[in-house]
Amino acid sequence: MQRYSTDCDPDKTAKAYGYELHCSPKDSRNIAYALRGMNVQAAKQYLEEIIEMKRAVPAVYHKQKIAHQKGIGPGSFPEKAARYLLKILKNAENNAEYKGFDVEQMKITHFAAYRGRTVKGFMPRAQGRATDKNKMTTNVEIIIEEVE
Repeated sequence: MQRYSTDCDPDKTAKAYGYELHCSPKDSRNIAYALRGMNVQAAKQYLEEIIEMKRAVPAVYHKQKIAHQKGIGPGSFPEKAARYLLKILKNAENNAEYKGFDVEQMKITHFAAYRGRTVKGFMPRAQGRATDKNKMTTNVEIIIEEVE
């Protein structure tokens, strides 16, 4: 079982962990930065707007050679990462509901995304050579807390 990078009070919080998600760790980190501190309902709406390509995520990390979007500067529409993170956020919300918390009053207190395991792969080339074609995975941890 994976360990969370922070400790929390189990009487006030609910957690969810996404292990080795097949999406970009760079995009996931930018989305996590944008959602940290948000209300859970607002965060779900934000992720759905990213998936529908109506709202861009500002690029805070890894922003070189990223096109500027209207009103936010460098940003993109990482819909694959948003789909995975929405799934994990709904999981955390269901965990909170199971614990008996009021889901409407939940706020994201901890949202971390970092590189997971690298899936090794190769692409055959001419003359018996090969080129690496590795796939990056992402680990995501979410902790939501009930706010009065």
